[in-house]
Amino acid sequence: MRNFNGISMLTVAVGMALGGHAASAQSATNLNALRLLAPVSALLNTPAGRAALDANLKVTGDIQNGTSRMPALESFPQQQARAVTDADITGTNGYQLADGLGTKLGRAYQSLTKCTVSPKSATILHCTNISPNIENLITYSFALSGMDGSSAKYFFADETVMTKNGPAPVSPAAMAIMKAVDGTTDVFGKAYGKPAGSAGADPNGDSRPFQTEPKVTQYSDPDFFGNPSDNEVYLVGPAQNLVSSPAYPSGHTVYGATESLLFALMVPERFPQMVTRGAEYGKDRIVLGAHYAMDVIGGRTLAYYDMAQMLAEKPDYVGLKFMKSTPVANFQTALDAAKKDLRSALEKSCEGSVAGCAKQDSSRFSDAAANQAFYEAALTYGLPVVYPAQAGKTEDVADVAPEAGYLLTAAFPKLSLAEADAILTKTEGPGGGFLDNGSKMGVYSRLDLVKAGTAAQAYK
Repeated sequence: MRNFNGISMLTVAVGMALGGHAASAQSATNLNALRLLAPVSALLNTPAGRAALDANLKVTGDIQNGTSRMPALESFPQQQARAVTDADITGTNGYQLADGLGTKLGRAYQSLTKCTVSPKSATILHCTNISPNIENLITYSFALSGMDGSSAKYFFADETVMTKNGPAPVSPAAMAIMKAVDGTTDVFGKAYGKPAGSAGADPNGDSRPFQTEPKVTQYSDPDFFGNPSDNEVYLVGPAQNLVSSPAYPSGHTVYGATESLLFALMVPERFPQMVTRGAEYGKDRIVLGAHYAMDVIGGRTLAYYDMAQMLAEKPDYVGLKFMKSTPVANFQTALDAAKKDLRSALEKSCEGSVAGCAKQDSSRFSDAAANQAFYEAALTYGLPVVYPAQAGKTEDVADVAPEAGYLLTAAFPKLSLAEADAILTKTEGPGGGFLDNGSKMGVYSRLDLVKAGTAAQAYK
């Protein structure tokens, strides 16, 4: 929703809901997120890391200014317009992401849900949903992954944690994570000549592209509600103010990847298209001027990792209380209940089977080859290899991160976990990127869920 300072206010709200806001309040899931994303903090230590940071700035600028040759699903003016409408977060129902369901199903979903605007503040006031089961699943998933993303923002900026009383020092356990990789804070600020507190920089560290890029294109397009707007009001206010919100990782991308993946799990007929929509939502943050390519890769990786842990029923990831959501004691049971509700409602609205309606698509996602090309490009955004030992290596998902297979089995129950892991291994993207340092968690940055989802659909 608007008025999010990035997504940091979600951390404060969740922290209050959990009843903890002390300096040592990082949860187990927060600490796992920091370990997953920590390699970024070591990039200044090596020539390869510094080259990746240089490429990150250039790639980001090229995408934002429309000079990138990255495969696209729409014209650049259309991308700019979508980046503005995607700047708002419809977190409890994923309304704007549902167009990934295709022309027929997307319209069906959006006819059954809506988001209203507050007349006083022009913020999203309330989003309706099809059923309590769907709303609770979406709210719980985004609250958990969003909390992890927000915790990481300030950790990598200045080793603080946001609380309801403001920033506080992180726990010793969190500090040990930075030390283990010989990392440093404020990598983007230091690399791009905008260290924390300097003129025009984020006071907390990790300044964003609109603060560091030599040129940022400003443009005007209608907002989510169709009102006149532009990208600048989502960067420096009044719609959103990101001046003091650290860049890494992208919280909006965490939202887009998390909720697009939930749609993919519930409507597996549209699995490749929905994860493509999540990738598009992440790229929109670059087009807007709000995030670097590395922020988007980090946000997507975190969303996939957290979802896999929830689907695997890891104890730290289920049974938690987030704001108004009901604790999910068994995630796959909650997913099945939401899936049943969603598919029943979609069939009534589209007046046909979900499978039949899923095929009726003339949207930008109707070309499977274009979806694959777009997603593959977004896996790395062309950033160079940082860890050569991983670059030519196939990482066996079953050995390194076996729970990742649940990202497929939850949608395609005909697959065993071993079969799903084998598909993920066979389809994984290039290795050696800035997050793929050989850790157990680095494999999530390589998952090509479009190619894997397509293979799962065809699996006999």
